[in-house]
Amino acid sequence: MAGVEGFGEKLTLTLKALSISRGRLAADVGVDKSIVGRWCSGAVQPSAHNLSRLTQAIAARQPGFNMLHWEGPLRELAAVLDIDLERFEVGNAPTHGTRASLLPNSLLDTARTFTEGRGHTYEGFWRSSRPSVIMPGRIFHDEGMIRIGNSGHLELRMGGGGLLFQGVILPIEGNLFVILHDSVGQTPIFLILGCVTLPKAQVLDGLALVASLNAGREPSAYPIVFERIGDVSGDQAADDEQCAALISANVSLAPEDTTPKPLERHLFRDAGPIAAAAGGQLFLTASIANSLSRGVTIGGALTG
Repeated sequence: MAGVEGFGEKLTLTLKALSISRGRLAADVGVDKSIVGRWCSGAVQPSAHNLSRLTQAIAARQPGFNMLHWEGPLRELAAVLDIDLERFEVGNAPTHGTRASLLPNSLLDTARTFTEGRGHTYEGFWRSSRPSVIMPGRIFHDEGMIRIGNSGHLELRMGGGGLLFQGVILPIEGNLFVILHDSVGQTPIFLILGCVTLPKAQVLDGLALVASLNAGREPSAYPIVFERIGDVSGDQAADDEQCAALISANVSLAPEDTTPKPLERHLFRDAGPIAAAAGGQLFLTASIANSLSRGVTIGGALTG
């Protein structure tokens, strides 16, 4: 049953048709919700054991459903589920994990072309540092992975402390435009990080725009810095396992006085008229002049 054509699209359709959330299916099968997300995106397919378990979970809601139903065309599956396929395809088509169908094709093509040529620059395991909005003076870390997905786009998955952030990275005009969602509020998160010119990115510096996790979900903007902590192996299963281990082990809140002072000053820098009058920034920017983004050549002979 391995290698079912279009499995992600078929699973996505089935979950929508039966109103089963990814979290509910993950609980029924006994896997992390992010794994179900990767099944739906088409990035990976379930093992024979997990395929059997998720089929049983669906059969409990759709009597007569069995393993063979995954193998037929999508329209045959829709007939089994007794749904109008066109109704689900219009405005609800699966997007292979990127949600990028909401964006113009010309923009996506530009990003994909850059990713084909330079996406490997950013593949790796990363640790982010960002100031807390609800705990003034404290810094949070997230750990996880950037990798080129089956969609042809760079995909990011990071987290810690019970939170998971995942989404797509679009390299355009010298910046990395990152569109994420969080596992708690299911709200969009937007980052703009500076690209690097050398073959292997070591540090990515930029800004985040989020709805804070406070009572009012207030819009907030703050600096964010990513530091490479390892390289992907190219073995998708092994890299997925390492990413899951990083996210699971990361406690998110940095112990006090453990962040290097230059990074701390960068994350908590002032902006506004008073800061500008003193030679600082009028607006919070990630300008080339103060950016921490940098890369190295393969072998590390040149850094910049």
